[in-house]
Amino acid sequence: MENHIYTPAQVLELNMQAGEKKVVLPVIRCILLGMMAGAFIAFGAATSSAAVHHIANQGVAKALAGAIFPVGLMMIVLVGGELFTGDCLMIAGVMDKRFGVGKMVKVLAMVWISNLIGAVIIAGLTAYSGLFDYSNGGLGAFMIKTAYGKCTIAPMKAVCSGILCNIIVCCAVLMATVAKDAAGKIAAIFFPIMAFVIGGWEHCVANMFYIPAGIFAAMSDNYVAQAEELYGLSVQQISSHVNVAGFLANVIPVTIGNILGGMVFVALPLYVIHKQKKL
Repeated sequence: MENHIYTPAQVLELNMQAGEKKVVLPVIRCILLGMMAGAFIAFGAATSSAAVHHIANQGVAKALAGAIFPVGLMMIVLVGGELFTGDCLMIAGVMDKRFGVGKMVKVLAMVWISNLIGAVIIAGLTAYSGLFDYSNGGLGAFMIKTAYGKCTIAPMKAVCSGILCNIIVCCAVLMATVAKDAAGKIAAIFFPIMAFVIGGWEHCVANMFYIPAGIFAAMSDNYVAQAEELYGLSVQQISSHVNVAGFLANVIPVTIGNILGGMVFVALPLYVIHKQKKL
């Protein structure tokens, strides 16, 4: 009977081969693929937020969000896209001397920036689509609260949360490679990403949507008033933290954590384990 899945060693090899293709991608293709990935993750973030914004029970809200958010990575894997967090796995190709550190860093930088562009575009479109008017502006207030929570997280917590997040995300990417059919890839993505969302850990590309969406929402007096009424956030608190400086205060340590999670906790151990295995 034909084997319908790849072995872990084969998955590592396929991932390193994918890395070889990434470093020779034309710049415009890399940017467009990165923008698509940022947009797809943003769709998962926007729709899961809409579903849970009025649920008081945190466990139920996270479980429901976890059931919706994975659509973003599914779209990336099945339609196409370059996601910064998954591309951290490229370090295995560097270790195998298939391409240099400089080429990996170039890809990661282009993908990070293009993920940001794609996510911010969807954040703006979402804000002006009227979605935030759900529950008489309650969703807009929820986006402000979410952004505020992310902009005020302590740096060390952000790094550790980023590590935990990308351990799971990179495993989901590798697990999707294990399966050879679409159904298997969808199942492989769904459960790990659901676990990451329920854990509440920090993903830099998701935050490229959440925080700009909160900034857009904070431009509305109605949403700000709702955030004060529903969550006790003052105008001063919102204006002081939900801004570009707050975005950078979150996304820089989270990105560092995501890099460590994907490279140090997933790619490098797997390379050491499987590099001498005969495929």
